[in-house]
Amino acid sequence: MGGIFRTAKTTEWTRERINALATPEVRQLRANAERLNEGEVMKLCDGVLDERPKTRGPGGGARKSPGRSLVSRSKAFELRGVFLQNPAWSRSGVRRSDGVVVLTIWAEHVRSESGACSYLLYAPNVDGSRPWSDKSGGKERLEHCRIAAEQGSAEGLLVHGRRLEGSLPDDKALSVDGVDPQIVLAIRVEQRGDEYWATWGKKSESTTEVNA
Repeated sequence: MGGIFRTAKTTEWTRERINALATPEVRQLRANAERLNEGEVMKLCDGVLDERPKTRGPGGGARKSPGRSLVSRSKAFELRGVFLQNPAWSRSGVRRSDGVVVLTIWAEHVRSESGACSYLLYAPNVDGSRPWSDKSGGKERLEHCRIAAEQGSAEGLLVHGRRLEGSLPDDKALSVDGVDPQIVLAIRVEQRGDEYWATWGKKSESTTEVNA
């Protein structure tokens, strides 16, 4: 599987291009630049991160960046060769050509620590805490998480938007800005008890390249 930044070589990473990325994406790029000893890209990432707010803005919405070209969730999946079972509630799919699982990841819910990123893909509905998990989309996500965990790798699409307080963003969101089709995360899906997590970056075995 190729790297997450498939369309850009290292020399094409300018400050303007990096500044158009969401903060979790910049952190991931920086971590992989360090792994590849790309000092110039690391410095550019550090400069962009230094100017970013240290806390999440009101409502937990994704940071909007000038120049970002977003597409709908369904279109983003189609660009990865995946046609959703139901565009209304599907949040993941399997590419027919190679069987790779592709899943949505809400950018503002990504956890980042020491260059490693993680994201909770699925958790069971315990005492009404996650009703979406019992709906069609949640059940489909669980099945796809199981497949991805067995395969050892998957792809993630970063969704940008604003969450609706009290609801899971995969179920209901205040607003959905869209998906950046140029960003594809090479993730590893891990089962932790009854939960499934996506991991990538410095501590993950999955590769995230800054070059083509």
